[in-house]
Amino acid sequence: MTDSPTEVLMGTLDMLILKTLDTLGTMHGYGVARRIEQVSGDLLRLNHGTVYPALLRLEQRGWISSRWGASEKNRRARFYSLTASGRRALAREARDWRRMAAFISRVLEGAGG
Repeated sequence: MTDSPTEVLMGTLDMLILKTLDTLGTMHGYGVARRIEQVSGDLLRLNHGTVYPALLRLEQRGWISSRWGASEKNRRARFYSLTASGRRALAREARDWRRMAAFISRVLEGAGG
């Protein structure tokens, strides 16, 4: 699986980023992307052109905050943290995702009609 728009459902990446920051705390963008890939069992490959616009969008919504710092390799990097608003958004997004997954499961099992 790649990170093309047809393969990563709209909003799914945002939720994955929020959950990663909720679970692991403050991280730089590259670390967030690698962690999501790792958890996916490397089924999902993320590139900068996908991850960084999502981080910017989440920051503009007030769901994450950022600060500049030094990475493990002593390189300048932007570190992202989940905000209280982001925690509430994550709870909503996760609830909505579970509902949608249950609906899709019912349709696939033939109970949708």
